[in-house]
Amino acid sequence: MIILPTFYQKHLKSQLKLADFIFLQILLILLQYIKKVSLEKLANALPIGIQFESRRKRIQRFLSLPYLTIEKVWFPIVTTFLETYFEHEKIIYLAIDRTNWQNLATGSTPCGKVLRVGLIYL
Repeated sequence: MIILPTFYQKHLKSQLKLADFIFLQILLILLQYIKKVSLEKLANALPIGIQFESRRKRIQRFLSLPYLTIEKVWFPIVTTFLETYFEHEKIIYLAIDRTNWQNLATGSTPCGKVLRVGLIYL
């Protein structure tokens, strides 16, 4: 079972409704066990007593929430992490990359977005 650091939990609770926060925790647990992730596999494994198609739509709606943005959720978490674990005088470098995944089968529209943050320090 995944346990998020306290500052993650605090920030996510301030940004999400309680039901959405709990749903995010469930999705994170599922992501640990599903090796090759797809919306359908997540929906199939989601322990909610509704039909498969309803679970799939619930995940889609959750991932499309307007307050689940990089600026509102992830940048503050990265900032808190840096302020907590690094001295203010220390030089660090952040490598930030937002990648649009494309459907490899068709080469068409993006399938999803991934934000990667790398930290380089000496």
